[in-house]
Amino acid sequence: MTNIPQVKLGIVAVSRDCFPIGLSQSRRAAVVAACAQKGLEVYEAQTTVENEKDMLAAVEEVTKAGCNALTVFLGNFGPETPETLIAKYFDGPCMFVAAAEGDGDLINGRGDAYCGMLNCSYNLGLRGLTGYIPEYPVGTAQELADKMEEFVPIARAIIGIKNLKIITFGPRPQDFFACNAPIQGLYDLGVEIEENSELDLLVSYKEHAKDPRIPDVCADMAREMGEGKYYPDMLERMAQFELTLLDWAENHKGSRQYVAFADKCWPAFPSQFGFEPCYVNSRLATRGIPVACEVDIYGALSEYIGMCVSGDTVTLLDINNSVPASMYEAQIKGKFGYDYQLTDTFMGFHCGNTPSCKLCADRAVKYQLIQHRLLEPAGSDPDFTRGTLEGDIAPGEITFFRLQSTSDGKLRSYVAEGEVLPVPTCSFGGIGVFAIPEMGRFYRHVLIEKRYPHHGAVAFGHHGKALFELFKLLGVQDIGFNQPKGMLYKTENPFA
Repeated sequence: MTNIPQVKLGIVAVSRDCFPIGLSQSRRAAVVAACAQKGLEVYEAQTTVENEKDMLAAVEEVTKAGCNALTVFLGNFGPETPETLIAKYFDGPCMFVAAAEGDGDLINGRGDAYCGMLNCSYNLGLRGLTGYIPEYPVGTAQELADKMEEFVPIARAIIGIKNLKIITFGPRPQDFFACNAPIQGLYDLGVEIEENSELDLLVSYKEHAKDPRIPDVCADMAREMGEGKYYPDMLERMAQFELTLLDWAENHKGSRQYVAFADKCWPAFPSQFGFEPCYVNSRLATRGIPVACEVDIYGALSEYIGMCVSGDTVTLLDINNSVPASMYEAQIKGKFGYDYQLTDTFMGFHCGNTPSCKLCADRAVKYQLIQHRLLEPAGSDPDFTRGTLEGDIAPGEITFFRLQSTSDGKLRSYVAEGEVLPVPTCSFGGIGVFAIPEMGRFYRHVLIEKRYPHHGAVAFGHHGKALFELFKLLGVQDIGFNQPKGMLYKTENPFA
């Protein structure tokens, strides 16, 4: 995926001048060696920081080496002023970790980095600097290599967010106040936004008529779907739209490197463009360019974050409908490793924006049943409401999450891990049977209580740890999650 950053991680060792500098350097080398054993490439800065001049030299060295993320390694106690100033002068996310004892004697070989980490954190706070400190930031070379590997997707998301532009074509559909998006929160995160009208998109689409690249895109669509799973007469229209979006992204990036879209897709879109945009949206998501439905700006941002963290494509779904009790009793109850209750399950749905690689083999380009009822003559064959990519979502682990701004501009988020069950949905759209432990309580006391919209981003795999750490690093104070039994939500009735 070309629309997310590539992380080049560096490591800089620091040393307090009353401790042996060689201790910090040898421990740094051991960390780099442990990273190499894991297949994690790390640039080892040769400048060891003891003072502010060393700090400037180290930052210059790693910058020239092309590093865009950094591990600041307290090989011993560490000099709190220059080590924390690295986070100020280095243009990228910094992780601060410290060496555990045990690789030498405890007289001349003791580094006291456990103590120094306290001073490091204290000084970062005094200076108002942001540094990533893992859950337990002290470890052996092998343990720190693990933490550095976990830091990479977090760093990738931070870099991506700081270089992201969200392009919208709106306004949102009527009665979709859930997609309200105060832009102050975007600016607070460093995200740029460009808001356009749906008419701007239509004009650009018409200008792409007879684009010489259209036949190649049509052929690629046919290869992706396979014969009998698309409408041949619609390929040219959809290919024209795909090129329109790709060209708009390239021509409107401005000073930014990465883009995401939040587009209006109904009710006017299908009748004026001649198709539903869902399949095209799914194809862009496969390339790392999320296209959020219904001008859901924070949905697009959440999707982009999910791509950076997981290194994989994502989708955006309605937290849509409950699972029928009959389906639960016949196909779910007692059949999985976790004893899911009916209230732990729900169906995640959208018209057809989920990438084909995340759908079961029955996936095909179809038509939007709800829009067909609304926009086309009763009893007619679907025409311009065709273009949705439909099928059951493939079973497997997922993370359901969202970053959202409240109406008064405060950022909040939620993260919940679960799975898509191998249960046929017997429904329409891009849809799956989802199961999240304690979903019923989470639904009531996080999603409803905190007034989240009905859209949630879905990352494929369990990425809750990285997302939770990322949201903390972004300064999000309110991070909801599906709390286990016995851990009451603030609004939960203890007598219920």
